[in-house]
Amino acid sequence: MDELLNSLVETGLRGGTPTRSEALAVLRTSDDDLLDVVAAAGKVRRRWFGRRVKLNYLVNLKSGLCPEDCSYCSQRLGSQADILKYTWLKPEEAADAAAAGVRGGAKRVCVVASGRGPTDGDVARVSRTIEAIKERTGGVEVCACLGLLSDGQAERLRAAGADAYNHNLNTAEATYGDICTTHTYDDRVATVKEARTAGLSPCSGLIAGMGESDEDLVDVVFSLRELDVDSVPVNFLLPFEGTPLADQWNLTPQRVLRILAMVRFVCPDVEVRLAAGREVHLRSLQPLALHMVNSIFLGDYLTSEGQAGKADLEMIADAGFEVEDAETTTMPAHRNGAGGAAPEEPAAAVADGSGAGSDSGAAGRPHARVAVRRRGAGTELPPNA
Repeated sequence: MDELLNSLVETGLRGGTPTRSEALAVLRTSDDDLLDVVAAAGKVRRRWFGRRVKLNYLVNLKSGLCPEDCSYCSQRLGSQADILKYTWLKPEEAADAAAAGVRGGAKRVCVVASGRGPTDGDVARVSRTIEAIKERTGGVEVCACLGLLSDGQAERLRAAGADAYNHNLNTAEATYGDICTTHTYDDRVATVKEARTAGLSPCSGLIAGMGESDEDLVDVVFSLRELDVDSVPVNFLLPFEGTPLADQWNLTPQRVLRILAMVRFVCPDVEVRLAAGREVHLRSLQPLALHMVNSIFLGDYLTSEGQAGKADLEMIADAGFEVEDAETTTMPAHRNGAGGAAPEEPAAAVADGSGAGSDSGAAGRPHARVAVRRRGAGTELPPNA
């Protein structure tokens, strides 16, 4: 075990890529070795991002009624999940919601809309919304997530002030057809590339806990590495009642931590964001994740409740981390085209450990319900930020 972790740390400190077999080995480490794995990934995280945590805030511009059949999604075609459904927020409503997140410490606002992809009219609407958010907040970073893009749409979003575009790969290419039939894995890859070509920072991640294998997880993370995305959101399935994956409670806190460690080792100098499902699946072990991720969502998610924003801030402080301020550049200098390298941090020896992979305890909470969001944008209740 010490040989594996030392190799991973050495590779990560120089921004290199581990082998697929090393990445698989991380997922198969034992619970006895878990803290050593977290500590090793933490060395890589601190090398590139110090102890800073970037806060992101979601604004759901249009909720529900999606024509796509992604089996994990509460907004999918045919979903019986009891979620909020509403059509497009007005630009000023979205700006109000974004401002609440910024007041809570968010550095980036992610504007999201359900659907296969935007029409040109939708892009014009979102462009006005981005401009309103920028004006209200003094120029907060804005990431758009609107589905599959058509020619020229990414350029129009960039011209309106968007800084980034999110479109997750979600799972491995070989198994993508098992979770969605209305569009393809290649469609998603094409949109990520379209965003990069337009000058938007590419953001793309995954969802774990859908019944995938270790090999599937490694495949999708290596695909993200090959796409050279700037930000990797790591989501953990929220099994909404009324969706095809409602019974998929496959994750333990230990499994979640191993997945985050693997992502950090494969993507050492990239923003790794702890996203949906952290409260449900990590529970009391959430602070340990901060040693591997350098970014989290603040408050609620698109259709589910998150931890209270105040609790997020207290967790960050109590764990010995600090909220990244607006003046600090998130990415290492070499990823911003500015040259240079991050300060050196020597790779310390890692503790001994051995044993086969293990996920002790019952996976997930089979009888738990996902708390549906009933506040924030699209409601009459104040946002959780």
